[in-house]
Amino acid sequence: MSNLFNTDILQGKVAFVTGGGTGITGGVARAFAEHGAKLAITSRKEENLAAMKAAVEGFGGECFTVAADVRDYEAVENAIAKTVEHYGKIDIVVNGAAGNFLCAADQLSSNGFGTVVDIDTKGTFNVCRASFEELKKSKGQILNISATLHYLATPMQIHVSAAKAGVDAITRNLSVEWGRHGIRVNGIAPGPIEDTEGMKRLLMPELKDKMTKKIPLGRFGRIADIENSALFLASDGASYINGVTLVVDGGQWLLGTSLM
Repeated sequence: MSNLFNTDILQGKVAFVTGGGTGITGGVARAFAEHGAKLAITSRKEENLAAMKAAVEGFGGECFTVAADVRDYEAVENAIAKTVEHYGKIDIVVNGAAGNFLCAADQLSSNGFGTVVDIDTKGTFNVCRASFEELKKSKGQILNISATLHYLATPMQIHVSAAKAGVDAITRNLSVEWGRHGIRVNGIAPGPIEDTEGMKRLLMPELKDKMTKKIPLGRFGRIADIENSALFLASDGASYINGVTLVVDGGQWLLGTSLM
């Protein structure tokens, strides 16, 4: 548990988290529960959520699980409805469901490109749209997990770059349109986070030293770094922050993305 915040900063809040079973978003979900939030976590397969549910309930937190594919709007609506039926409301929505793989643009199929865009961009919109009425009631907030890949250019990642650029656009547009309802919409763009399955799978070991040298702070991030950023944005301390995608990458994007 982070010691940077009071343990009850999210007391009484209900957080609906997509992709909340593992990885970065799983860490955010757990941190929210550690700081008082009641969780609803979703994935395409409910069994993918069992370990997180057990972990949260193990330290006395509340965790409701519901299966939903974020690409399917009706499934998302159903998950939102079940969460409201279970807890009575939703205060925070975290969009973390994502897909990724390495592929050169000239080898990438239209289906491969579209699948990632459907999960990341369309999925983010689906969850935001389906939760709008509940967030309007609670004057709640949305936190979209993005990336830094599209800020300059990242080889082998055109599909994810396009998808995350769309997520950032959703964050900005909804913050303007929905701010009048008291709904804050922000994002986090993680840089290289070493303690994730994605980083282990996508980064070839021989490139890690090269990448580290292009991070001004001289180290990879940890999931805890994203957890702390998410806790801040979800807290009352960020009550006047709206439409921001907070870059959490040690300054890496400022030096470019090429590893040559």
